[in-house]
Amino acid sequence: MSETEIKSIQWFPGHMAKTRRAIKENLSLVDAVVEIIDARIPLSSQNPEMGRMTAGKPRLFVLNKRDMADSSVTDKWISWFRSRGIAAVSMDCKTGKGLKSFTAALENQVLKDLLETRRSKGMSGTPTRVMIVGIPNVGKSSFINRMSGSKKAKVEDRPGVTRSKQWVKLGDRIEMLDMPGVLWPKFDDQEVAKRLAFTGAIKDDILDTETLAMLLLEYLAGNYPEMLKARYKMDTTTEMKGLELLELLGKKRGMLISGGEVDTERAAIMLLDEFRAGKIGCISLERPEDDQNG
Repeated sequence: MSETEIKSIQWFPGHMAKTRRAIKENLSLVDAVVEIIDARIPLSSQNPEMGRMTAGKPRLFVLNKRDMADSSVTDKWISWFRSRGIAAVSMDCKTGKGLKSFTAALENQVLKDLLETRRSKGMSGTPTRVMIVGIPNVGKSSFINRMSGSKKAKVEDRPGVTRSKQWVKLGDRIEMLDMPGVLWPKFDDQEVAKRLAFTGAIKDDILDTETLAMLLLEYLAGNYPEMLKARYKMDTTTEMKGLELLELLGKKRGMLISGGEVDTERAAIMLLDEFRAGKIGCISLERPEDDQNG
């Protein structure tokens, strides 16, 4: 267990409460729910309330940002979902890799029975309607824009941007209802909150950036030390603690202030920015074998 501690992370803006109500109110309009999650944190980026809010609707999980995740770990996650009878595909919405798998999974797995019933009744021309949900900053807008070939959904690399629902057509067959990103009222598991903070799903202005960077460095030193060495020329050990790692990083990057002291705040901001931009490497922050719920 890390000696580096971070204060309890909580974030639930008012517009997110409205989104929860909107999801419930619009559920009857759609045939299925597509939840976009972050391939780096497939469990932590799921909203645990979504299952209850969308009860009864078929669901498809899209593990987005796969190009930023450890590919071998992502493959394990896809197998993990499917072994539990859960439809899941992986893709990178910015480059378009894996997009073809979405329509195939939706029509041949998730809604196969519904579509066969419609065909038997002569209703094959009826468009499929799906609700697109996900927590902030998982790439919902990028997904919709890439799938529809348009710029209808606003995209910004910060949480909490999409504020209102909107319908977007995907050809003649699929209509997507984009819902604003929504977290849950309280993070009971601070490990989950920490991973969300690493990826930028929670606004940085409510966090201690230096402590967050120390925790990330401890994880990277324990799981991806070769990437720290390649990117920052850092020789690390699993025994090194957060502050020691952050100061080493600052020294390697020449981030010194008067008296030769390391500017740890500057080093922390740089580390988090580079991690979120994928500059350090393809990194997964959780693995199927770590799941305690089986």
